[in-house]
Amino acid sequence: MRKLLETCPACAGELVVTQQTCRSCGTMVVGEFTPNIFSKLSPENLHFLELFVKNKGNVKEMEREIGMSYWTIRNRLNEIVEALGFENKDVEPAVAEETLRHSRQEILARVDSGEIDVNEAAKLLKALKPTS
Repeated sequence: MRKLLETCPACAGELVVTQQTCRSCGTMVVGEFTPNIFSKLSPENLHFLELFVKNKGNVKEMEREIGMSYWTIRNRLNEIVEALGFENKDVEPAVAEETLRHSRQEILARVDSGEIDVNEAAKLLKALKPTS
């Protein structure tokens, strides 16, 4: 199933959901519905968040289950925090440089493993602050 569009493809205005349909019986409900905050997430980030909740926020368990490093998991969580529109206060200046270096390497590793495509990697790399 495709992700909900957030903006109009013609004018970039805000879109609202105005109809829902039952897959079983075809009943249609018309009105104005607010999508939940998680509809802003990419399918990859939504799946990652589901795994995070399943593991009760335990990063060590996440490392074991999905084979990602601590830094990759932290970076993905930071991406999700920002994608949901929250201010990311989690990045400490002393840790930021190390995280940034790991981020670039991890993004490229995710492309190499097929976890994300080149377009997604380009977006993630562009979102990173340039190194000094």
